[in-house]
Amino acid sequence: MWGPKHGGFSPAGGTADDRVSQAPIGGSVRVVSVVGARPQFVKLAPIAREFEARGFEHLVVHTGQHYDATMSEALFADFTLAPAEYNLGIGSGSQAEQTARMMVALEPLLADIRSDWVLAYGDTNSTLAAALAAAKLRVPIAHVEAGLRSFNRDMPEEINRIVTDHTADLLLAPTATAVEHLHREGLAEATVLVGDVMADICMSVADQVRLAPPVGLTPPTGDFVVATIHRPYNTDDPHRLDSVLSALAECPIPVLPAHPRLVGKARSAELPLERGSITSIPPLTYSQMVFLLSRARAVATDSGGLQKEAYLMGAPCTTIRSETEWVETVATGWNVLCFDDLESLVTTILRPVPTGERPALYGNGDAASRIAEALIT
Repeated sequence: MWGPKHGGFSPAGGTADDRVSQAPIGGSVRVVSVVGARPQFVKLAPIAREFEARGFEHLVVHTGQHYDATMSEALFADFTLAPAEYNLGIGSGSQAEQTARMMVALEPLLADIRSDWVLAYGDTNSTLAAALAAAKLRVPIAHVEAGLRSFNRDMPEEINRIVTDHTADLLLAPTATAVEHLHREGLAEATVLVGDVMADICMSVADQVRLAPPVGLTPPTGDFVVATIHRPYNTDDPHRLDSVLSALAECPIPVLPAHPRLVGKARSAELPLERGSITSIPPLTYSQMVFLLSRARAVATDSGGLQKEAYLMGAPCTTIRSETEWVETVATGWNVLCFDDLESLVTTILRPVPTGERPALYGNGDAASRIAEALIT
């Protein structure tokens, strides 16, 4: 299922420790990025461009955690990224099964590549697998989006990010709040505040699509709500899923659900997705999503990344969770949590738009450059 674009893969001789201890070939900084889910492809885009501009030797490993074409290959095309050098083709599975299969596939690959850094992104199983596989090979690990905390250990993502942070050699924090978390956990020496690469790409794409919708998107007229619901606690229990959908259906303006997992879960539970104001739409490319956010009256989500993107695009966000990693968006009033009281969900979604300026919570669009500097310092 996997191999480099040019030729096959054969592990070099000697032990894994012998192989990773050798100097990288060519003298430039050699970085391996391990990605596998939509938010990671988004984070990868500005970093890949920055590395190319600096002459880094950059190899991308796609674990195959998201194997839907729109969630992976189409996003690479959307960002004009070259195809990943390696695709592990892991696919779905339980938390343990998926992570274990990734580690088994990553270990000989990382041992053979012998990079200066392995770059892990965010909080997915791909992130955890990359960190553990690299740590056991003693390959230095840098964690993009380090220091986020929801303080809810029922979330697999919370476990992933905590273990990755305490395994990594370099912690690339997106916000001052993330830095504070890492300092409290005794990780100050490894922490660098770089800003958020999601801000880099979101602002760049927003400039590109500001005047016209991306190809393949017919934007709705009038006000509408963009909704992405995919977290297990909102979708795996049919009763909970039905309650969330029923609440959204009461919205007086169209609600556009945009996540393949929601569609699949509604289908498997034999629940109607299109009801009331909910109008199903195909999965969106990133540029299509940014364009919709720029025109949306509001956002309803349980996603992490979309909370930030909504803030960056000036769309009031309602997060259908009891906590968030992006507490800054809540403090400014642009994000409100609504989990238990679904009867108030529509009122919360359609609350007045906050007044005043939105501070630059996530940097000035130069996070990728700061990450590159941190890797060579």
